[in-house]
Amino acid sequence: MMTLLILVTLFCLLVPAYVYAGYPCALWLLTLGRTGATHRMWDTRPSVALIISCYNEASVIRDKLENALALDYPKDKLTIVVVSDGSDDGTDDIVREYALAGVQLIRQEGRLGKTMGLNLAMEKLDSEVTVFSDANALYAPDAIGKLVRNFADEKVGYVVGAALYTDKDSGASAQNENLYWRYELAIKAMESRLHSVVGGDGAIYAIRSHLWQPLDQKDINDFVNPLQIIARGYRGIFEPEARCYEETAGDFGREIARKERIVNRSIRGLMRVKATMNPFRVGIFAWQVVSHKLLRWLIPLFLALAAIGSALLATQGFGFFQLITVGAVLLLLLAGRGHLARDKNSLSIWVSVPYYFVMVNLYSLKGILRALRGETQVTWSSARSKEGL
Repeated sequence: MMTLLILVTLFCLLVPAYVYAGYPCALWLLTLGRTGATHRMWDTRPSVALIISCYNEASVIRDKLENALALDYPKDKLTIVVVSDGSDDGTDDIVREYALAGVQLIRQEGRLGKTMGLNLAMEKLDSEVTVFSDANALYAPDAIGKLVRNFADEKVGYVVGAALYTDKDSGASAQNENLYWRYELAIKAMESRLHSVVGGDGAIYAIRSHLWQPLDQKDINDFVNPLQIIARGYRGIFEPEARCYEETAGDFGREIARKERIVNRSIRGLMRVKATMNPFRVGIFAWQVVSHKLLRWLIPLFLALAAIGSALLATQGFGFFQLITVGAVLLLLLAGRGHLARDKNSLSIWVSVPYYFVMVNLYSLKGILRALRGETQVTWSSARSKEGL
C-alpha cells in the first residue's frame, strides 16, 4: 500500500513538471536545427476579410477602425467587418460612421455570444482568407501581409500571429501575464516548426475561409476552429512577424476570471474534436494538444493529489516528501499573502508569482468542474471591463 502511495504521488508530481518544463524541453530537442520556415512562404495577396468581434467597445473601437484602415494591404483586397453582439453603449453608431470608408457592420441581436456572431458573419463573406481580431488589438501595418504569406503553402490551414502587451511593466498583474505569455510564444514557435501551433489567438489569427465550419454556441472559436482544420489534414503555423498590440486585463481578478472562462469552454471544445488526440489521425500533433492543453488544464487535480500524498508520506518520515510538503505550505502562505493584499498590483515578484500560479490553477479547476456540470459561458465582455466578471 505504501509503495502504491509513493508511486501515485510521484506520478502526480511529475505530470506538472512535465507540462511546464518537460514538454518545452522535448519540443526544443525535436526542433533543434529547424531554425527556418518548415513550409513554403512568399508574398501573396489573396482577398482578405478582417472580422472584428466586439461587445460594448465604444472606448476603443474608433482606434481599432483607424488602425484597420491604415493597414498596408491592398484596399481592393481587404474587407473590414465589425460583428457587434448586441452592443448598447454606442459602439455600433461609431462603426456606422466608417461606412463610407467601406467598413461593414453586422449586428447580432439577443446577446448570443462571439461564436454565434462569427457564424453569422462567415455566412455573408466570400474572401479567400479570413482574419479574426478583437477590438482592443491594434495591428502592425504589415500584419495582414505577414499572416497571408504563409498560405502560399497549400497544406497551411491557419496562421496565428504574435499578440504583444503594451503595458507589461504597469503592475504585478501585467508583469505576471507578460511573463506567462512570453513562455507561451516560445512554445508556439516550436510547435509550429514541429507540426502545428495548438489553437489560435482571438486577437490575431487567419484561416482559409473555405475551411470554416459552423460552430456550436458553446464552442470557443479560436480553439475549436483550428482543431477542426487540423482534423482535416492541414497545418497551423505561428507567424511571429505578424504582430498586434494590446493591454492585459490589468488586474489579477479579471485576468484569472478570463482564464476560468477559457478553460471552461476549451475543455468541452477538445472533447468535440477528439480526433485531434488520435495520433493515427493527426500524428505528433496529438501529443502536442494533450501535453499543451489537456494535461495543463488537469494540473490542479494532479497538484492536489500530490499535496495530499506528500503530506501523508511526510508523516512517515520520508525526507523528500517532507521537503515537498514544506514547499507546498510556503507556496500557499505566499499566495495567501497576495490574496489578502489590498493593492495586488504592487506585490513583489516573490508574492505575486505564487499568488498568480495558485489562483490560475484554482480557477482552471473551477472552469473544469463547471464544464463537467454542463455549464458553459457563451457570452463575453472585454477583460478591461468589470462587466466581464
